[in-house]
Amino acid sequence: MAQKKLVHVEHIAIRWGDMDAMGHVNNTVYFRYMEQARISWFDTLVPSGEAWKATGIVIANASCNFKRAINYPGTVEVKVYTEAPGGSSVATHYELMLNGELYADGAATVVFIDMQKQKPIRIPQAIREVIQ
Repeated sequence: MAQKKLVHVEHIAIRWGDMDAMGHVNNTVYFRYMEQARISWFDTLVPSGEAWKATGIVIANASCNFKRAINYPGTVEVKVYTEAPGGSSVATHYELMLNGELYADGAATVVFIDMQKQKPIRIPQAIREVIQ
């Protein structure tokens, strides 16, 4: 298994509207929690004048393993981990925790892109050094 590095932690309040008719947080919202943590992490990596103007990210794939149902109220702690970066992409991993217990884990391959050309780019060296 590849070595993972903890790179970001995000705390997200569970909203009443996150729940579905079954009375727990809808499965799609788990992906939203991971997305929010990923975007917050990205925003710490890239200077504000460059983020989403010159450099952006997209995901090539995403997965989630649902361990326990999340319910309102509460705060989800989302831990973001990365593996060693490739040329234009980096594997990210997520843990969704409540009160120190694992409720879900997931993964996504993040691809860095040139926002103007909408094409993959080599991960900028300054970012590469931070996530390596």
